[in-house]
Amino acid sequence: MKKTRIFAYVLVVCFLAVMAFSGYQLWKINTNYADEAKIHNAVMEYKPDEITNPDPVPAITEIVNQKIIDLQAEYPDAVGWLTIPNTKIDYPFVWYNDNDYYLYRDINGAYAAAGSLFIDYRCDKDFSDQNTIIYGHHMRNGSMFGTLKAFDNQEFFNENKTGSIYLPYANLTLEFFAYMVINPNEGKELHDPMPGDAYYDYVKQNARYYRDLGLAEGDKIVTLSSCAYEFDDARMILLAKCS
Repeated sequence: MKKTRIFAYVLVVCFLAVMAFSGYQLWKINTNYADEAKIHNAVMEYKPDEITNPDPVPAITEIVNQKIIDLQAEYPDAVGWLTIPNTKIDYPFVWYNDNDYYLYRDINGAYAAAGSLFIDYRCDKDFSDQNTIIYGHHMRNGSMFGTLKAFDNQEFFNENKTGSIYLPYANLTLEFFAYMVINPNEGKELHDPMPGDAYYDYVKQNARYYRDLGLAEGDKIVTLSSCAYEFDDARMILLAKCS
């Protein structure tokens, strides 16, 4: 009888420990989401007015996005703002001299599980490279790049063709042409700084959804990259022509 009581006591203690740990984990997750939302709300004042012309427009130096200039004055690593209609992707993005710093830091440089959207350190901040890569976490509540997954649907992909990037002195239009889920070790072509025939062939053969924009070798590409949960180390990639 005594052993039975001890065993029951141990079970109760274990159960309470599991419940406490689960509660802590849930609290931690909700706190991370709340922290991200707080930072996001704080920076929304720097969002420029949206581009109203749905057609691609060349970057012109006459444009002055004062809100982005003010954003950079407040947050020196900030580069610009990314907006994709009909998703939650409506964020500033940053650049730093490595790809680790902002992986788990907010735009203030403080620890944040959601991190920040950031440009690959090997890319120029003015989007003059053949391929500019922007990374962001796939948050399960849909924040950051969480709703990039919305493009994994033929109807959504067909109906949502463009996004916008705002820089201090330029507005850029993104024309989405491919959605992919890849193993990064098998998709090295996507991170080639000079997209060419091998790049486009790889995209056409491996994209889940593809839109033919008549791309040429000199066209500028923007790669939006985030984790996917379909298999180990999976990445979801949304590709866009940038003009």
